Amino acid sequence: MAQKAVQNYIPALTGVRALAAYLVFVSHYYYIFDDTFPHNVQRFFGEFHIGVSIFFVLSGFLITYRYYNNFHLTTDWFKQYLKNRVARIYPMYAILTISAFVYFFFTRDESITRGYQNPVWLLIMNITFIRGFFYRFWDTGIAQGWSLTVEECFYFSAPIIFLIAKKYGKFYIQPLILTAFAVGMVMIFRNVNWYGFFGNFPFVMLFTFFGRCFEFYVGVQLARIVLNKGFERTNKVVYTYLGFVLIFLCVLVMSFQPIPKGWAAGVQSPTGIIVNNYFLCIAVALFFYGLLTETTVLKKVLANPFVELLGKSSYIFYLIHLGWMYNLIHRGTNWLNDFAFSLYDKWGVDWHSPFEYDKLNLLYAFILLNAIAILLFKTIEEPLNHYIRKSDFLIKNKRSNPDNNSLEIK
Repeated sequence: MAQKAVQNYIPALTGVRALAAYLVFVSHYYYIFDDTFPHNVQRFFGEFHIGVSIFFVLSGFLITYRYYNNFHLTTDWFKQYLKNRVARIYPMYAILTISAFVYFFFTRDESITRGYQNPVWLLIMNITFIRGFFYRFWDTGIAQGWSLTVEECFYFSAPIIFLIAKKYGKFYIQPLILTAFAVGMVMIFRNVNWYGFFGNFPFVMLFTFFGRCFEFYVGVQLARIVLNKGFERTNKVVYTYLGFVLIFLCVLVMSFQPIPKGWAAGVQSPTGIIVNNYFLCIAVALFFYGLLTETTVLKKVLANPFVELLGKSSYIFYLIHLGWMYNLIHRGTNWLNDFAFSLYDKWGVDWHSPFEYDKLNLLYAFILLNAIAILLFKTIEEPLNHYIRKSDFLIKNKRSNPDNNSLEIK
């Protein structure tokens, strides 16, 4: 039994989560290096949102690897499945989202509400993930939390995806139907003034499950291959580095795309959407297949215990790296900078402040955000996760819960 648990846990895939979160971090703060790197290099860094695609493919793989061969679409099974998903995702999201609106109450920082005049209703939309279907609200609250609406849609859909694939042999047609549904919804609602509900093609294709479903299906298919063939293979292709290079080739292509008016990156152009949604995820899957079946230096780095810890806490890091927590840290460094110079004036010295450089301040914030993420993971997220799994929430607790000895799920 112990051997099965060890076999089922893949540390490198936990380490990948840290890599994905840090790529997203870079994509949000690349502008701080505008006087250091040429414009093309900045544009390249600005497309590091690809960390989100890595998360989506990883979720598709892990959920499928865990459940595909042992799911039973019964009420009790589905309740246990939802219980495990809630335990992993929801507590920290709810705590940090409520904290964001408390922060808004004291600061009136409109990055939380985007100017919407009913913060209570907006909080409800954020807590229930509904905001992710509205162009007007998708980046409110914890802006990057839009991806959790996408994740939750996949979690709810996964058992149906498995059932249709196994019982009816209809797998590849499923993402086509979902994408067609997305196109149809935009055609219907793009001229309806209802807060941007399925309001435009870039939004739906990049920020909803219906547009991004192919990434999850690629992860699902990778898991089906591994479940069928195992981790052994005979060919000598180094998929780890091949996939890694192809990932950043996709980034390069997106960085050369014109940025559409009102958007922030090349990914939001038509070519960028195609590359991001349909080519990048295949490169990510090749990268994962290499990590699963090869022994490389990169795999050893990602499986390092400290990197693994960063991976386990990366969900919190992802939720706090942009928004109210970062804003507080930024205000703190500005205050320290002013305080340092006030001391220098008092002492009559002409020294540099350790907080006067934006690049150093970003490094301080990165380190502090990681420390906070690890602290919250150890003291709140992990204990709450175990508590909910062992509780009678949704379904009476069973002593043997396969999730307790299985793969880490983001």
